[in-house]
Amino acid sequence: MHINIKYFGQIAEVTEKEEESLEFSGSLVSELLEMLNEKYSELKNKDFQVAQNQELVSIEAELTGDEIALLPPFAGG
Repeated sequence: MHINIKYFGQIAEVTEKEEESLEFSGSLVSELLEMLNEKYSELKNKDFQVAQNQELVSIEAELTGDEIALLPPFAGG
């Protein structure tokens, strides 16, 4: 499966990129995050939410779309 991943805020700082495209054979968001944690070890220490096709999802959600975004916490105001 071809997946486009977008990184924002402190997550983009860790990965040193704002987006990337990957081939991924897993089926769950958690499996994708495992792979990303191996690739970017500092990611394990960051708090973030995952959006799939612009909707927030849990890490146990199935990968259904081609766009994933890793979103750091946002301050309200």
